[in-house]
Amino acid sequence: MELLHSRDVEFDIIEYLKKPPTRETLEQIIDMLDGPAADLVRKDKRFKELGLNADDYAEKKTVAALLLKHPELMQRPIVIRGKRAIIARPPEKLATLL
Repeated sequence: MELLHSRDVEFDIIEYLKKPPTRETLEQIIDMLDGPAADLVRKDKRFKELGLNADDYAEKKTVAALLLKHPELMQRPIVIRGKRAIIARPPEKLATLL
């Protein structure tokens, strides 16, 4: 957010845990990403606690289904500009979008 503020970029914050995105929205975000759909899934401690296998969540449909069930696994922050989206971790990745 600091980078966006420093460049005077207006943005909206979506609290995805309070209002999870729909399947359609998730699939649109996946289509806007430069990388594979699997990049949208955090393979962290929670992922392991759930006993999930990363190979099972490589396609758009399976990633969307997983994130509908477990929105806390969504990689973030996601910045969308026009028809492109980027997972802005680390924040320096934003430079390609701005």
